[in-house]
Amino acid sequence: MADEATDAQTNRRLKLEDILPPLVAGGLITEEEGAKLEKMYIGAQAAKSGIHPLVWIAERRLKNPVNPAEELTLERLSRWLASYVNLPHFHIDPLKIDVESVTSLISISYASRYRILPVAVTDELVTFATAEPFERAWEQELSHVLRREITRVISNPLDVARYQEELFGLSHSIRKAGLSDAWKPLGVTNVEALVELGKAGKLDANDRHIVSIVDWLFQYAFDQRASDIHLEPRREVGNIRFRIDGMLHLVYQVPTPIMLAVTSRIKSLGRMDIVEKRRPQDGRVKTKTPSGQEVELRLSTMPTAFGEKLVMRIFDPQVLVRSLSELGFSKGDAQNWSEMTAQTHGIVLVTGPTGSGKTTTLYSTLKALARPEINLCSIEDPIEMVEPSFNQMQVNHGIGLDFATGVRTLMRQDPDIIMVGEIRDLETAEMAIQAALTGHLVLSTLHTNDASSALTRLQDIGVPHYLISATLLGIVAQRLVRTLCPHCKAPARELDELAWKGLTYPWKLPPPEQIMGPVGCDKCRETGYLGRMGIYEILRMTPEIRNLVGPESSMERIGKQGLKQGMEPLRISGVRKIMAGLTSMEEVLRVTPVSQLGGRS
Repeated sequence: MADEATDAQTNRRLKLEDILPPLVAGGLITEEEGAKLEKMYIGAQAAKSGIHPLVWIAERRLKNPVNPAEELTLERLSRWLASYVNLPHFHIDPLKIDVESVTSLISISYASRYRILPVAVTDELVTFATAEPFERAWEQELSHVLRREITRVISNPLDVARYQEELFGLSHSIRKAGLSDAWKPLGVTNVEALVELGKAGKLDANDRHIVSIVDWLFQYAFDQRASDIHLEPRREVGNIRFRIDGMLHLVYQVPTPIMLAVTSRIKSLGRMDIVEKRRPQDGRVKTKTPSGQEVELRLSTMPTAFGEKLVMRIFDPQVLVRSLSELGFSKGDAQNWSEMTAQTHGIVLVTGPTGSGKTTTLYSTLKALARPEINLCSIEDPIEMVEPSFNQMQVNHGIGLDFATGVRTLMRQDPDIIMVGEIRDLETAEMAIQAALTGHLVLSTLHTNDASSALTRLQDIGVPHYLISATLLGIVAQRLVRTLCPHCKAPARELDELAWKGLTYPWKLPPPEQIMGPVGCDKCRETGYLGRMGIYEILRMTPEIRNLVGPESSMERIGKQGLKQGMEPLRISGVRKIMAGLTSMEEVLRVTPVSQLGGRS
């Protein structure tokens, strides 16, 4: 657009007649649709209602005439507007905005009046996001007041309005919560005062500003697809961090006293002892996402040098309805898994480190197995997700209810299938084996690096080899890899043949003609990855494997026999995902352990 035209139309709101003709001229809207939109806009009196014209057009859900598969979304129209008025487009990512810095520049009323949002601040420059390119009276005014240069970027109008409310509202709540004299920092700077730190300040955890901060925290985490929320107190300020797709991101920093009040509020919601700050506690909260879906959060506190650290793990009930293919199982792996879990008795183990998706795999399987004619019971520490389709019992060490006692109790409950949260010791393993020997299917987890090492691990804790051979049906080792963002992934420039050989050694799989790699876009927060999926290593207990389980069991020999009968190690499972264009070489190398199996022979 010509600069003269821009200068002539300053200091006013964007109108439909400003953008409809160029949209038609640019081929994004047909002439027929343009005429129809103009009549509808006037008839609906949308201009008088204050709806932004881009929002109104996006609500019509029009298709791009040039590319009918593409819908004219608000984000697409915002990008077009930025190009049309010769300004950069900016996708607002709240995780990358310094909330305290940007909200201290202007008031919420001023930002709302001109529909602007500060998104970046330096000593010389302030960047403002707006969807009103012709309203510029505020620029000179703010430049004079702030004594800095002002630059504008075009953003989604709904994002500008939304984050005005959220960011300024959060900042307001934190400032108001911090005004209380009871919350002046005590200046404690050493670890010896750990117990006193937990008692500092008496601000009511039900204070409306603290309640607002907690509500924002939950909604923000759901919106950002976080799997965990970390509240970490430090000497002066505490860190709020989210784990998204397996990676931690610093979200916000608040004064430590306010963070302690937020922790107390969440502990209250989780029915935990608010006064007790010296010992770890567990709790759970059930809440709703902004879309109305119920979500459970598992709470865990830990005393640290500067107060209680609180971690909340978010459990999305949608994981219970995922199919094996959605979890990442290949056709062969899904068949093996289904055959093992279809048995009437025996033990199936899922192994992997914390956060590798074991719980998701087990719950999805249990949900599928829980039929009206089946009595399915579990003993967990703690119950990860409350699921009404089966019976769940929680470990309570305070009254002597541990895994072994729980399994002993479940044996008297006429069960068909038993899920044991984790086999940690010999007593629990013996009870699981007893359950399997008496005609029950037992599913449980174990912490080992790969499938074959689970057999030696059971022997290490004291389980006789003949009982392992008699009861074990199979072992699944798993990890989670980040999946490439489908919106921006692109073919890698060139294949690193040396890295490929190292990744597939000693299986020597030929490299595919094309490997996809991460790029980065608004959808994936410029990481190139969006979501995660599982990779699996399944070892079936065949007669050959059972013969190798003995007093002198060798993990290497068991692993080699597993390879002969078709087991694919975790890395090769990851390679299959690379060849399918679902993840990258770097991600598989990062997540999977180096194989110790040696080769196929």
